[in-house]
Amino acid sequence: MSMPSLPGDGTREAARRWLVHLRVAGVSRVRTLFTHHPRYADLTPVQYAEGLEWLRRTGLVSPSGRPAVNVGEGLPLDDADVPHVLWNAEDDERRSATGTAGERCLLALLRQAGLASVEHVSAVSDAFGYDIAATMPPDEHLHLEVKATTDPTRLVVHLSRHESDVMSADPRWIMGAVLVGRDGAALSVATVSRSWLLSVIPQDRSQRGTWESVRLDVPPEALEPGLIMEDGKSVLPGGSCATHGVWGMAAREAVSG
Repeated sequence: MSMPSLPGDGTREAARRWLVHLRVAGVSRVRTLFTHHPRYADLTPVQYAEGLEWLRRTGLVSPSGRPAVNVGEGLPLDDADVPHVLWNAEDDERRSATGTAGERCLLALLRQAGLASVEHVSAVSDAFGYDIAATMPPDEHLHLEVKATTDPTRLVVHLSRHESDVMSADPRWIMGAVLVGRDGAALSVATVSRSWLLSVIPQDRSQRGTWESVRLDVPPEALEPGLIMEDGKSVLPGGSCATHGVWGMAAREAVSG
C-alpha cells in the first residue's frame, strides 16, 4: 500500500497554525479566522484544509478538534506594534519540561526495547555532552543526545558548543528528536543526520570570538524515522514511534539489529 503524500511547507505551516488556535477555539471559528483575517491570507484555503486533514489523519488532532500536542501560544492578532519577546520565564519553563519529557520518553522506549544498559547520564551531569548512555547487544555503545518538541510541523533544535565538540569526537553519539504529546508520551521519534549537523555548525573565525550555542532548523532530508545508528542499524524495534509526515519526514526502511 502506498504511503500518503508528504505535506508541503505551506501545508505544514497551516497545520502549525491549526494546532496553536485549536487550543482556544473550535474548528469552525478557527477556519473563519483563517479565511477572513488578513494575517493569515498568505496561505490558501486549500492549504488550511490540507493541514487540518493531515493533522486528523495522523491523530495529532482528534475528530472533535482537540490537539494532541501543545505547540505554545501564538502572537496576539493585534500585535503589529508589540515587540516580539524572544524569551520569558514561562516559555523557558515549558521548554525545560518538554525536554525532560522527551528524555523520559526515550529512556522508556530504550528499556522496552530490551537494551542491556540504559542510563540517564544528563540527570547526573551535563558534562557528558549527551543525555542517555545505552548498550546494544552484543556490546555496542550508544550515546544519545535528546531534542524534544511539541511542534509536529517543524523541528528546531539548539546545540551547545560542548554537545557539538562531543559529537565531533565521539562516533557513538547520535541526536534523537522526540515529538511529545499532551500526555507526555512520544508521538514520533527521528534521528537527526550527523553529517548534516557537522555541515551546518558554526566555525570560529578568531580566538577572540567563539560560539557557545546554535539554533538549527532541521530540514526533512536530514531526518531518519526512528533511532538509527551510523551503520544504519535501528535501535528501536520496527517503526517505533515514527509518524509519516511529522517534520516533513517520509517513511524509510531501517536495518534492524
